[in-house]
Amino acid sequence: MSVTSVYPQLEPLLPEVSKPIQYVGGELGAVSKDWDQTTVRWALMYPDAYEVGVPNQGVQILYEVLNERSDALAERTYAVWPDLEALMREHSIPQFTVDSHRPVGAFDVLGVSFATEMCYTNLLTALDLAQIPFLAKRRDESHPLVLIGGHASFNPEPIAQFIDAAVLGDGEEAVGEITDIIAEWKSAGRPDGRDGLLLLLAATGCVYVPKFYDVDYLPDGRIRRVAPNHPKVPFRVSKRTTMDLDEWQYPKNPVVPLAESVHERYAVEIFRGCTRGCRFCQAGMITRPVRERSIDTIGKMVQNGVDKSGFNEVGLLSLSSADHSEIGDVCSGLADRYEGENVSLSLPSTRVDAFNVDLANELSRNGRRSGLTFAPEGGSERIRRVINKMVSEEDLINTVVAAYGNGWRQVKLYFMCGLPTETDDDVVGIADMAQEVIRAGRKAAGRRDIRCTVSIGGFVPKPHTPFQWAAQADPEVIDNRLQLLKDAINSDRSLGRAIGYRYHDGWPSLIEGLLSRGDRRVGDVILEAWRDGARFDGWNEHFSFERWSRCAAQVLEPQGVSTSWYTTREREENEVLPWDHLDSGLDKEWLWADWQDSLSEVELDDCRWTPCYDCGVCPSMDTDIQIGPTGRTMLPLSVVGSGNGSASEEAL
Repeated sequence: MSVTSVYPQLEPLLPEVSKPIQYVGGELGAVSKDWDQTTVRWALMYPDAYEVGVPNQGVQILYEVLNERSDALAERTYAVWPDLEALMREHSIPQFTVDSHRPVGAFDVLGVSFATEMCYTNLLTALDLAQIPFLAKRRDESHPLVLIGGHASFNPEPIAQFIDAAVLGDGEEAVGEITDIIAEWKSAGRPDGRDGLLLLLAATGCVYVPKFYDVDYLPDGRIRRVAPNHPKVPFRVSKRTTMDLDEWQYPKNPVVPLAESVHERYAVEIFRGCTRGCRFCQAGMITRPVRERSIDTIGKMVQNGVDKSGFNEVGLLSLSSADHSEIGDVCSGLADRYEGENVSLSLPSTRVDAFNVDLANELSRNGRRSGLTFAPEGGSERIRRVINKMVSEEDLINTVVAAYGNGWRQVKLYFMCGLPTETDDDVVGIADMAQEVIRAGRKAAGRRDIRCTVSIGGFVPKPHTPFQWAAQADPEVIDNRLQLLKDAINSDRSLGRAIGYRYHDGWPSLIEGLLSRGDRRVGDVILEAWRDGARFDGWNEHFSFERWSRCAAQVLEPQGVSTSWYTTREREENEVLPWDHLDSGLDKEWLWADWQDSLSEVELDDCRWTPCYDCGVCPSMDTDIQIGPTGRTMLPLSVVGSGNGSASEEAL
């Protein structure tokens, strides 16, 4: 049956809320398909505000992949701000999609992409507004499957009771296979109902269905084991890895938001995965192996995306974009292509040891010279050995001196506080580094109007990393070190005036730590916090540590555990971790060995350029590192103003 739009009920309410344009839809690149002509319908959600969610690369890719199928449709939905939430409850308007304003509860699948655990309460708001029962066990065939992906899905246990299934890893091929399974189940008459469909998904070995796994606990609160409770379900669920990125040239038709968003650009993922081996970095660990897009594919994607969207900035995305084996040729080719066209390039993620001024000059050739951002992460060489961030202070100073000497005036340095084995001296060392940057920069530039901004984030140990066993630092320790750092920066006013200082206190990080390494018992904490008003916990103005602390104590203490038990407690080698049955490809013994190496301050090389060090990903996932150079060129792309043919001809 056709599903009616809720827009006639929604539209009169929009003048009463902030930024009403975010709920209107109709953007360039948006898709609205005939409901009755499709078999499987997906509502894709990024569980944050529209301005944060609309540029999300993962959602945009899956949106296009699904809508290219004749038998499927996909629409987008985002978290609504509390002002609209209140009005929707008052007027009985359900959670809706922005494309056709259809009720989310009418779709076959609610697919949610979690980049961070701090959006969990926003999922509960959406479920409640959509009239989907919070608990998966209370849903029937009239409700959508609630399926999650994204980095947080690598430990979905804290929200296991709220979801039907999770997909680990890349989604391009997974959503197609899931759509096929749902379509076949429907055409067969929905055998065995909702459980029958969930069992079909779980039996693939690549979709995690929590209801088919039981968790037993030891008397001291630790997990005894996680085991399947159905014979057709595997003991471990594997992540998905899309190997040939050149075959998946998405987004082809990017959605251009009507409202302001956090990233106003066309983004191309130039490679996926990272083997630098930073021990704190979950994204680098779980996305292995490295898979590069070829230079000619990047060129075609950029031209198509700029033509379709009209964006005047192109973001070349990856976890460390300057590590692409052909990055110099990519940037010079694109800079040539858009000479005089007011189309600028950006590398959002750049390592100090992969940066050079020639590359930066190409990036800024068609745009203004904005600030450069680097992430040393640790304030001393000792702590950088611990975290395997192999960047020396000499490397950093040489890099910023070259930048200041070539006309840049602003450098931003990103660090973390609360790292394993960290001392006060490691953090205060950040001030010494920043002051030396200013001294060297003034000398290189021959002027005093240069700036350095120091940005500090609290470290949170993450699953599937060598630090998954580490104790998280107490927030009071972090806040004390941040004050010591501030005092050290300002100890020399002639230098301190040129150093900006931005930091996040340690209290939100503690809750993120609870959610990132929690087990199923944490689910009731999330639900209680939501009932107590928790919304948009990733936003400082909405987050309440007091609320989360109170709810955690209320739920966890009767079970003999606590927030500190999940966060500031160091794990033992043989402890069963909540995510051990979810296979990221990384060998747990290798992760433990790397954790021990970190405590001994032993560095590990990047396996892209050195022999394999047996992390386990390539053999267990039947994959391999894919890097260039390919020997291809960006041709036949040519300079826009050359008169050598139309843009469409150049792309052929």
